Amino acid sequence: MKKIYIVGAGPGDPDLVTVKGLKMIQTADVVMYTDSLVNQELIAKAKPEAEVVKTAGMHLDEMVQAIVDRVNDGKVVARVHTGDPAMYGAIMEQMAILKQHDITCEIIPGVSSVFASAAAVGAELTIPDLTQTLILTRAEGRTPVPEMEKLKDLASHHCTIALFLSATLTKKIVKELQAAGWSDDTPIAVVQRATWPNQKIVRTTLINLDEDMRKNGIRKHAMILAGWALDPNIHEKDYRSKLYDKTFTHGFRKAVTE
Repeated sequence: MKKIYIVGAGPGDPDLVTVKGLKMIQTADVVMYTDSLVNQELIAKAKPEAEVVKTAGMHLDEMVQAIVDRVNDGKVVARVHTGDPAMYGAIMEQMAILKQHDITCEIIPGVSSVFASAAAVGAELTIPDLTQTLILTRAEGRTPVPEMEKLKDLASHHCTIALFLSATLTKKIVKELQAAGWSDDTPIAVVQRATWPNQKIVRTTLINLDEDMRKNGIRKHAMILAGWALDPNIHEKDYRSKLYDKTFTHGFRKAVTE
């Protein structure tokens, strides 16, 4: 069975690719990557004789045909995606056409920008007794979202929300979260180009989100993290997990009684 490798490149820093992903980039005969998103320093780790193909300017059929041609020539192809391919990676549509050509795909996961952004702001997105749920979604723009996944409805859970692909839709985000009962002072952290040398972090609140995004010129390549887990003073508050609570027994430790 013929096969290609879909590799998650991570969020930007070339050191944040997985060991397995790096090995595949280093050994592949053909490395295809989205040149508008993936760090060139990572692609430069391909072997000298490898063919490097930029795909930002290709449409779907053109890109898949390029893969098919090279696989049929006996080449090992690494298709490199930014972040983790499972999140807004548009891999399903590629895989569907490749399957018609009897080509399977092995996916090598990568570090998603949501977790790189959380790391950049020093945040734990699931705080005990505050929020134990993280919703990964995007605001509705030119591309619709399913009727049951409107941001207002998702926000009704009042958990942490990570918004991909939504930097130009901040007015809509504010209205939707307010409609879901979020307070105007809800903390929000915006990370543009997480882990890249020109990374920018903006800490704001719901009511100030749109204006602070405008003032900082952030219109793309941004992750919006919203919810009380993003409170910059969270470390001063008394939220503690059971995992390290000395009075809590679990499979690896008995409780200590006072």
